[in-house]
Order: sequence, then structure tokens, then C-alpha cells
Amino acid sequence: MKTMSDLLTIAPEVRDVLAAGGPVVALESTIVTHGMPWPRNVETAREVEADVRAAGAVPATIAVLDGAIRIGLSGQELERLARTDHVMKCSRADLAFAVATGQAGSTTVAATMMAAEAAGIAVFATGGIGGVHRGAEQSFDISADLDELARTPVCVVSAGAKALLDLPKTLEVLETRGVPVVGYGTDVFPAFWSRESGLPAPYRLDDPQAIARLLATRRLMAGHGGVLVANPVPAEAEIPAAEMEGYIAAALKEADRRGIRAKDVTPFVLSLIHDLTRGASLATNIALVRNNARLAAQIAVALAEND
Repeated sequence: MKTMSDLLTIAPEVRDVLAAGGPVVALESTIVTHGMPWPRNVETAREVEADVRAAGAVPATIAVLDGAIRIGLSGQELERLARTDHVMKCSRADLAFAVATGQAGSTTVAATMMAAEAAGIAVFATGGIGGVHRGAEQSFDISADLDELARTPVCVVSAGAKALLDLPKTLEVLETRGVPVVGYGTDVFPAFWSRESGLPAPYRLDDPQAIARLLATRRLMAGHGGVLVANPVPAEAEIPAAEMEGYIAAALKEADRRGIRAKDVTPFVLSLIHDLTRGASLATNIALVRNNARLAAQIAVALAEND
């Protein structure tokens, strides 16, 4: 009987390291196809992979190509994905469709977690997770990332949730779903481009080894899902929350005026914020993704040493 693992094509290097119990870090691909313009998208993807390697782990960028879920992309495949037009943005609901139809697809947090878990990868680095959108009490717009964190046992390292969301409601849903949210070296939940949201982080840990011990302990509890590690953007790269809020409000207002809905909201708002900040938000986004990749690699190394 076939399973999801039959849909995976795992790069030889990634397969070998996993078989040896070594450290691997999963990386999403939506940032390549929907988060940044060419050629900065592929340049950033390569930098993030290099950061993972420099910290002692192997990167596994995940995407859908040629009817398979690829766990680890070659340089050629990464550039091909970055140059392809009309790539599907795949969350949990879209992954099977992209594979079945042979369409190219980039993976969101939820889909990357699914694929990483199927491949046996325990740690995943991203920019910021999705969450409860502002006005969700009318729109019911809540990211599938939150349910995925509740069901899939993968550690997600991010700079918190994207600041264009309703962060208090996002944290409330994570608590309800039983997802531990750990501030890395901070008592305050970060807000993506900004180091502080003004909301307390439910837990705090200050080194990768402590996070690895948490992950190892949680593995022993059957039926538990993932762990969210909230890693603040480096201080020198942040945009203060009060300043960002003005840009976010303007971008959300424009999205509403144009009737943009559902999964199209986030890429539209991020693109408009890039314009409003004259590129500063993109520089911050790159800095926080690379920062998260380094921490994820350190956690993966510590976890492999504990096994």
C-alpha cells in the first residue's frame, strides 16, 4: 500500500544524512516563488542554504516539481523554480493537487511541515508563520499553519507570526491547539519585522541544546504536534513595530479596496509593504530568514547529538 513517502523524491545528500541520523533542516519554497523578486529570491535561497551548512547541518529546500515532492533541490532545480511563472502556492489543501496534475508548486509552512515529517526531518526554518488574519471574526480567514503545528511533530523556527496578522488571536489559537510557543532568548513574542510585539512569549529558552531537549521530551508524548520557536530578527535589521503598523494598515486597506482575499492577501500585502518601505522590509525579511536558518541548524545539530 502506497503512502505519502512514495510521493517524495529525496536528494541523495539529504537521504544519506538522514539515514545516518545527522542534522537536516527543512526550508520552504514559497519565499522563492511568492516572497521576493527575481533574482533576489534565488540569491536569498542560496544564502539560507549556505547558512545552514555553515552551522553544521544539511539544507533540504522543499517544493513540488514534475509530479513529486522534492526534499532537497539542486542548484538547477532551485533556479528553475525561481524563474517559473504561475507556480502554485501549496498549503495542505493544495499539495495533492499539485502532485497529481504535475504542476510546479512551492510549499507554505503547513505543506513544508507535512513533507518534512514524511521525510523524517524534525526541524524547519521559515520567515514567519501564518495565523489568524485581522477581521477573522467576519472572514474566518485563519491560516492552515496553525492546525498543522497542532498535528505535525516538526519544530518550526520563525520570527514569530507575520505582523500583518492578529497576533493576540494567533497566540490564543496556538495555545488552544496545544502548541508550545518558545521565545528564543526573549520573554516577548516577536512580530516578524520587529523584535517585539508587546505580547508575552509563553515560554523562554536561551540555547539550542535546551530546545533540543524539549523536542526530545515531546517526542515521547504520543499524538503531540509541533513546537514553534520564536526567534527575534537581529536588532540591527529590525523595523520598529510602531513604524511598521502604519505600513501594514495602509497595505491591508488597499488589499480590501481591491477585493483581494484568502491566500492572495499575504503576498499582495508583503509586496506593497516592500514598496512603501522602499525596500527596507525586504532587507529585514532576508535578515530574519537567515537568522532563523542558523538557529534551526544549531537545534538540528543538538538534536542529532542527543539521539
